[in-house]
This record gives sequence, C-alpha cells and structure tokens, in this order.
Amino acid sequence: MSQSETNRPSLSGALTERVLDLIHAEGLRAGDRLPATRELAQRFAVTTPTLREALRRLEATGAVELRHGSGIYVGPSLERIVLPNPNVRGLRRGQAEQLLETRLLIEPPAAALAARRAGEAERAALRAELEAAATYLDGDDARLHEANMRFHRATARATGNPVLGEVVDSLLTVHAAEQRAILQIFDDRVRDHEEHRAVLAAIEDGDPAAAEEHMRAHLADVLAVVRQRLQLPEDSPAAS
Repeated sequence: MSQSETNRPSLSGALTERVLDLIHAEGLRAGDRLPATRELAQRFAVTTPTLREALRRLEATGAVELRHGSGIYVGPSLERIVLPNPNVRGLRRGQAEQLLETRLLIEPPAAALAARRAGEAERAALRAELEAAATYLDGDDARLHEANMRFHRATARATGNPVLGEVVDSLLTVHAAEQRAILQIFDDRVRDHEEHRAVLAAIEDGDPAAAEEHMRAHLADVLAVVRQRLQLPEDSPAAS
C-alpha cells in the first residue's frame, strides 16, 4: 500500500471538517448551495477525486446533498444530533419486537410531553396526518403506513424537544421495513387509526396522563398482536 493510500482516510476526514467549517463560517443553511467541486478542491489544495470522497462521506449523513448536474447543497441533516445508520439493510428475527419494546419506553412519555407543550400549529399538523391516514384505510397500505409514521414523528416533534424528535425519527427510519411488516401483521387498520385519534384527542385536550396512556395502550396492543401472530411468548426476549 502506498503512503498516499495510507493517508487517504485521515485526509478525507480532515476535508469533511474543512467543508463543515466552511458551511458554518458562511452561515449556510439547508438548501443553500456550496461552491463547485473544482473550486472547493482548489481552495483546499486537494485533487477533485479526494474532495469527492469527503463529500460522499458528508452526503451519507445528510450534511450535504450532491445533485447531479446542479451542484453541492447543504443537506437537511446538518444540525442533527441523532442520525439513523444508513448502512442497515436487514434485521434479525425478533427485531420487530425489539423496536416496539423500545418505542414503548420512549413514545408514551413523549405523548405526555406533547400534551403539555403542543401549540396550535403542532396540533394542526397531527390532525392533518390523521386526516391523510383516514383516506388510505381502504387499501393503500404504503401511503397509510407513511401517514401513520408521520403522525408518530409529529407527536415527537410536538414535544418541542428536537433531540427526542430525532430519536423517534431515527427509530422509524432505520426500521422502516419492519414497520411495514408490523402493519401487515397487525392487520386492523381501523382500530389502529382509532387509537391514533385517541392520542390526538388527549393532546388537544392538554391531558398528559391520557395522552401517555393512550400511546402506551396503542403500542402495547400492536406488540401483543405481533407476538401472537409470530407465536412468541409475551415474556420472551425479543432477540430470541
């Protein structure tokens, strides 16, 4: 291995830091355009392929977007603290149960916090997601799933705690395939929707205890059905 190949990872890492420094120094925000690749390479005194390697590393975390034929833009995840792992492709047996157990620990208290803090804009966002979900109850599972997940994300965002919102978003993003499978296993779209409506009603009433209880009952209900369909005992470790 050549000396240049040995140094490449550290150089690429240093370049990612320099690009981030440039973004912050210029006060750029998501959607703002960065200088062209050639200009950045000249500025940092590196070759264009080396710079592109650093940019791909930043793109993997959503810090930048490389738009073919358009340029380099600041990505939507630049300021995120919690990021989903972009390399996850498939999960082991039992991880759907692990996901639901984890959500049971996080989302009910988040719903309670949303009931305390949500303003009219946050409540309107929640209503909009449930109205969208209602139009897909007759069979468009892909769109129903997306609307349901947006409702859960919107509930977390309504807490006013961006980190909590990122945690829930990351869980739902990494386990998207498992979430779709859960919808198929649960297979009671109307009941699922009504449980979401109960969570929303409690948030709109500003009732933290009811919001927490409805969210906990909803997720526990889904978990119980999933375990029953998969023939797993209720006290079994999810990874068994």
